[in-house]
Amino acid sequence: MPIIEMTVGGMTCGHCVQAVIKAVQRKDPFAKIAVDLASGLVSAETSLARPAVIGAIEAEGYTAKI
Repeated sequence: MPIIEMTVGGMTCGHCVQAVIKAVQRKDPFAKIAVDLASGLVSAETSLARPAVIGAIEAEGYTAKI
């Protein structure tokens, strides 16, 4: 599976990290997500297309850009 790396804005706590992870995993249950809260960097190993990953995260109220 390809790895998509992006910067996610608006994450401030562990709950935010879990919300981002779950948002992507709802679309792709087999996705492997790594989140660095301090830098806002998110790495997603997923079969989803980039727009789908970004859309899932933005639907939770965060900003995401590649």
